[in-house]
Amino acid sequence: MVRVPVRVRVPVAALNRIRRAPHALSRRRTRHRPQPVVELVPQPRPWARALGLVTVVLAGAWLGLLIVGNVRVPVGPMDTTMTLRPSLTGGTKINVSPLGALSLDSHVAPVRLDVNVDQLDPVRSQALVDHPERITGLQDEVTRDVEHGTLDLAVRSCVAVVSGATALGLAVYRRPRRALAAGGLALALLAACGGTAYATWNPKSVLEPRFSGLLSSAPSLVGNARSIVTEFDVYQQELARLVTNVTKLYDVTSTLPTYSPDPGTIRVLHVSDIHLNPASWKIIASLVEQYKVNVIVDSGDTMDHGTAAENGFLDPIADLGAPYVWVRGNHDSLLTQRYLGRMKNVHVLDEGRAETVAGLRFAGIGDPQFTPDRSTQPGGGAAEELAGARLAAALRDQKAAGTPVDVAIAHEPSAARGTDGEVPLVLAGHLHHEGTEVMKYGTRLRVEGSTGGSGLRAVEGKYPDPIEASILYFDRDTQRLQAWDEIKLGGLGLTTAEVSRHLPEENQPGAIQSPTPSPSESPSPSATPSATAP
Repeated sequence: MVRVPVRVRVPVAALNRIRRAPHALSRRRTRHRPQPVVELVPQPRPWARALGLVTVVLAGAWLGLLIVGNVRVPVGPMDTTMTLRPSLTGGTKINVSPLGALSLDSHVAPVRLDVNVDQLDPVRSQALVDHPERITGLQDEVTRDVEHGTLDLAVRSCVAVVSGATALGLAVYRRPRRALAAGGLALALLAACGGTAYATWNPKSVLEPRFSGLLSSAPSLVGNARSIVTEFDVYQQELARLVTNVTKLYDVTSTLPTYSPDPGTIRVLHVSDIHLNPASWKIIASLVEQYKVNVIVDSGDTMDHGTAAENGFLDPIADLGAPYVWVRGNHDSLLTQRYLGRMKNVHVLDEGRAETVAGLRFAGIGDPQFTPDRSTQPGGGAAEELAGARLAAALRDQKAAGTPVDVAIAHEPSAARGTDGEVPLVLAGHLHHEGTEVMKYGTRLRVEGSTGGSGLRAVEGKYPDPIEASILYFDRDTQRLQAWDEIKLGGLGLTTAEVSRHLPEENQPGAIQSPTPSPSESPSPSATPSATAP
C-alpha cells in the first residue's frame, strides 16, 4: 500500500472558529441553565407565633359574636334578644329600654350574657291581663323559654366563634391548616368559658339585683323585706306581677309606683357624712316619702366646721317627715349638738344614751374628736377605742335593766367595733364608702357612704363621689334586720341611680334558722386602730 500525502488548505480564520467552538457551546449551555437562588428568611420565635395566633383567635371570635352571635327569644309576654359578649367580670345584664337595666352577679367568667327586652307582645300581654290565673304558671313558662333560648344561643355562639376565628385565620395566614387550628382553639376557648360559667353559677344572684335608671324603684315594687324572707312564693308571684305591669310602666315612665308599706316592717333610712350638701335634704325627703320611712338615723359629720354660722343648714330636718336620730361626727361640734338637741323630733344620742323610736331601741355615742379644731391635739385611735368601750358598757347596762338595745350608733367604725357581741347591729360612717361585715362575736357592722357625696370634697378627686344611703328593714316583732337596700346616686354633675337589695345570710331562702346567741355570753374583742379622718 502506498500512502500519498494529501494537503488540505484551511483558512486560518476557519481553524480558529473550530478551536473556539467547544468553549462557545459550553458557554451557551451554561447561559441557559437556571441557577438556584437561596434566600434566608428569618423565622419568628415560638412565643411570637403563639401570641399572633391567640390574637387572631380572640379577634375572630369577637367579630363572630358581634355579627351573628345573638338569638331572638320570646320570654313570656316579651320578645328578647340574647347575646354573649366578652367581659372581665361576667354576670348577666337585662336591658329594659327605656326604663333602665337590671344586673345580676350570676357567674364569673370572661363572657357576659346580655338580654335586651325589645318589645312586649300585645297579644300575650293582653292574655295575662284578661286571665290573671295564668300568672301562676308564668314562672315555669319563663324558665322554659330562658332554657331554650340559652341552648340556642350556645349553639349559635359556637358556630359564630369558630366561623369568625377560622375566617380571620385564613385571611391572615392563607393556610387552611393554620386557619383550622384557629377555629379549633376558639371552640376550646368558648368551652372553657362555658365550663367556668357553669362552675361559678350563682342561682341566688336574683335575690341581690342591681337596678339602674327608672328601674331604681323596682325593689319597692316586688314586696317588703319580711315577705321576701318568710314568704318566698309570694315574692316570686310579685315578680311575675311586675312583668304584667311593664306595659303601664312604658306608658308612664316618669311615675313609677311607690313602695307598698307593710305594718309588719320597720323601715330605717341610714344616712351619714352629709358635709353641708344642701341637695341631701331633698334626696332624704324623697326617700322618706317613697319608702315610707319610719325613722332616719344620721351617723354624723352633718357639718363641715361645726360653727354657729352653719346651724341654719340643719333647719330642714324638722320637715323631713320622720323622727331623726343623730350622733356627733368628727366634723360636728358640741355647739352643733346643742342646736340639734333643741329641735323638735330630733333625738341626739351621746355617751351611750338610749331611746326607743318607731319601735326600735337605739343607743349611740358622739365622736370623741373634733377635727376642725386645730388647737386641740387629736386623740387618734386610742380615743376611738375608749369611746367604743364606753358605748359597750352602756349597752350592757341597758340589757341588765331589761331594755336591750336593738341598734347601736357611732361615727367612727373603730369605735363601733368595740360593741361586738353586745348588740345585734351597729351603724357607722366616716369612711365615705359603704360596707357590711359580721364581726367575730356576731354583731353586724354596717358602714354608710357619704349621703352628701363628700360635700366640698366631691371635686377633689378625678371623679365625683356618689351620694349613698340605705333603707334597712326590721321585723317589728323581733326587731331584727331582715334586709337592706343600698341606694347610690351619681355624684356632682351625674344623673345615674342604682339600687341593690341584700339579705342577711340567715334570712336567705332555705337557710337554717338558728337562735340568736346572747351577746352577754361573748367576750369583748380588742378594738382596731382608727382610720384616717376624711
